[in-house]
Amino acid sequence: MKGIMLFLCLIWGFNFVIMKMGNDLFPPVLFAAYRFLLGTIVLFGLSLLKRTPMPAKGQLKWYILCGLLQTTYFNISIQISLNYISAGLTSVLTYSMPLFLSVFAHYFIPGEKLTLNKIIGILIGIIGLFLAMDIHLGGTIWAPILALSSAVTWALSSLIFKKKLQGCDNVQFTTWQMGAGAAGLFLYSFCFESGTADWNLIAVLYLLYSGVLASALAFVLWSYVLSKTEASKASVSLLIVPVVGTLSGFLFLNEELKVITLLGISFVLVGIWLVNLPGGSRITVSRLLASTDKKN
Repeated sequence: MKGIMLFLCLIWGFNFVIMKMGNDLFPPVLFAAYRFLLGTIVLFGLSLLKRTPMPAKGQLKWYILCGLLQTTYFNISIQISLNYISAGLTSVLTYSMPLFLSVFAHYFIPGEKLTLNKIIGILIGIIGLFLAMDIHLGGTIWAPILALSSAVTWALSSLIFKKKLQGCDNVQFTTWQMGAGAAGLFLYSFCFESGTADWNLIAVLYLLYSGVLASALAFVLWSYVLSKTEASKASVSLLIVPVVGTLSGFLFLNEELKVITLLGISFVLVGIWLVNLPGGSRITVSRLLASTDKKN
């Protein structure tokens, strides 16, 4: 499972480079729409080969809701935020998702209570991301809030999957949520974006990577990991994605890599290790609060 998670983080991390270069050839949301349309087509073909049945009526509404949250809103909020704040800050706020999902899981998923290990690991990981991206806040406040909301909607989608869709076919779920999300992205691009796509071989290669690897394959893997692992442990490992994105930018886009960035990366790795530490402290937040009340 750890190998799958690492592979997933590498795919999504390098996709930051692909998206940045792809936005030179496409309007941003339109690029995301084409990306997820391609991913949907690939997964639909796979579903036909597997003879996967149509979703049950009770599941379809959750598939569509997850698609609108995880694919449509998530990508639109990121693209708008990038016009007003740095890519580094946007990435940090987006990948604060594990914090929200761990809190949601604590209250809504039995057996996934926050422990001291998880709390400390998540906080260290989030601090590490801020250090790694060398964040300097300033200017408008609504854009960071919008970027942060993308993390909340992603966490909500993952919570819905854990609560309502356990046991569903991962390929089926990813196909339908991605298709619904792509439709929402095309609608937004048609209504609010201007400009046209610059189609060439490079543009096709960008879409193949983002659509097939970073969308179709990656989201199937994410659904599989989420179905087999505690939400907090699975999600906190995603903190490594913007770290990979930062290193990829340094290697392939000649972006600056500072000492504070390396320090932040170290914090992220320590945080991931703490959250995934077997055994250790099993003191939950509820027990900690109860103990505090008794002392008072």
